[in-house]
Amino acid sequence: MSIILEVLTIAVYMLSMIAIGAHVSKKNKSTDVYYLGGRQLGPMVTAMSAEASDMSSWLLMGLPGVALFGIIGGNGSFAEAFWTAAGLVAGTYLNWLIVAKPLRIYSEHIEANTIPDFFSNRFGEKKGVLLFISAVIIVIFFVPYTASGFASVGKLFNTLFGVNYHTVMIVGALVIACYTIMGGFLASSFTDFVQSIIMSIALIVVLWFCVHTAGSWGAAVNAPDSVVPGYFRLNAPDGSYTPLRIVSNFAWGLGYFGMPHILLRFMAIADDKKIKTSRRIASSWVVISMGIAVMIGVLGYTVAAKQGLLNRSDFDAERIIVYIADTISRINPLAAIVGGLILSGILASTMSTASGQMLAAASSVSENIIRRFIVKNMEHKKSITIARLTVLGITILGLIFAWNPNSSIFRIVSFAWAGFGASFGPLMLCALFWRRTNVYGAVAGVLSGGAMIFIWKFGISTLGGVFGIYELLPSFLISLLCIVVVSLLTPAPAEQVLRDFDEVKAMKKTGKDISELTDQKTA
Repeated sequence: MSIILEVLTIAVYMLSMIAIGAHVSKKNKSTDVYYLGGRQLGPMVTAMSAEASDMSSWLLMGLPGVALFGIIGGNGSFAEAFWTAAGLVAGTYLNWLIVAKPLRIYSEHIEANTIPDFFSNRFGEKKGVLLFISAVIIVIFFVPYTASGFASVGKLFNTLFGVNYHTVMIVGALVIACYTIMGGFLASSFTDFVQSIIMSIALIVVLWFCVHTAGSWGAAVNAPDSVVPGYFRLNAPDGSYTPLRIVSNFAWGLGYFGMPHILLRFMAIADDKKIKTSRRIASSWVVISMGIAVMIGVLGYTVAAKQGLLNRSDFDAERIIVYIADTISRINPLAAIVGGLILSGILASTMSTASGQMLAAASSVSENIIRRFIVKNMEHKKSITIARLTVLGITILGLIFAWNPNSSIFRIVSFAWAGFGASFGPLMLCALFWRRTNVYGAVAGVLSGGAMIFIWKFGISTLGGVFGIYELLPSFLISLLCIVVVSLLTPAPAEQVLRDFDEVKAMKKTGKDISELTDQKTA
């Protein structure tokens, strides 16, 4: 009976997401609406959709798994989970504080609907080299990122119901693709908002159950120390968490400056004056949700030990929240519905991110590659059709990438995160705040950042020692250096590019549109 109720709860959730996609699909009368919602999102939806699209399956599976693995067989400490979460909290806040408003104003001023559009229009390039490179990088890194979400769906149902991993992964991927294809950006944003609420409920219920199982908060918190003395130290027992490694883990936060699916939310808010409200909502939610996620990994040890889960040959630390949901579901029929809601929360974290990623990749292919270089006079309706077909293509590639059921969600996400952070993060900051940045520096920065992710990850980091750090930090710094050096060694930006930069700067200071400022000057 409990299994039936769980499945029904999940089915209702998934059908609801498809219904939202079908409902908002009627509003997609132009590519501006399909890709960016017509820049009409309210502050609450902007905040929660940005964070839901950010908090992929690693929030409910990857991050708790890292914390728990430190107890049962990892480095014997809380360090990796803590420093990673701390860096992400800091990055979230800084991204909202320094990037959101300038990007919203600048992107509208230069008529950019995608991140490649923004970079290309910002630097006034004619040939579209930067546009093409940016679009290709988005596709390259979104495929593994999206794959991590599909893997989460497969792991979830395979663990609970013994259903074939590949079968349920395909079904889950098709549901995500379905509402994204129909509803576009609005469907992605509104489903993200709903999913953030479901994720919050799931986190709170699981945390409560962990404490209840242990008997008290103190007992649950102290349990890891009985297995790994000094577990809550912020360094590993062997001292491997040097200041450099801590900084590299903290550098996860740098990735936010280059995340296309999050940056698009900044571009879509209706009123840039409401960004402050969105920032407060988003930052508060991130601090609370990430803190609870880490503690679920810590407190979940008690549940796993008492339920005998640690003795299972197929026990996976990343699935601790799945095991807890299944345990809750067996209590009684009402609890089975709660368990189904928790499982829906895991799906929510997966689906919200995957849909945003699919759409960002699709818009890059249809608008920035096909419409710009292949079919230049393509009608908007055809462009949307191409975007929808691209979503399907990204889905297929993601399924191929996630075919291995033993792949680590956390590790896949960390690689894709580093790719975007190093490729686009430094350039986004320079584009918004350094007037002298030119298109040559921009191309150099994007290429060097993207290339160094692979070089450092699969080459330099294998040397170990000081080189064994998270690839995002060195790649980010190298990209930034290339932007600055190449920009200074090549001709200054065109006059129109500088004029746009100055106009946006004036608009940021006054809060007025450039036409209003011009009228005042004339008067």
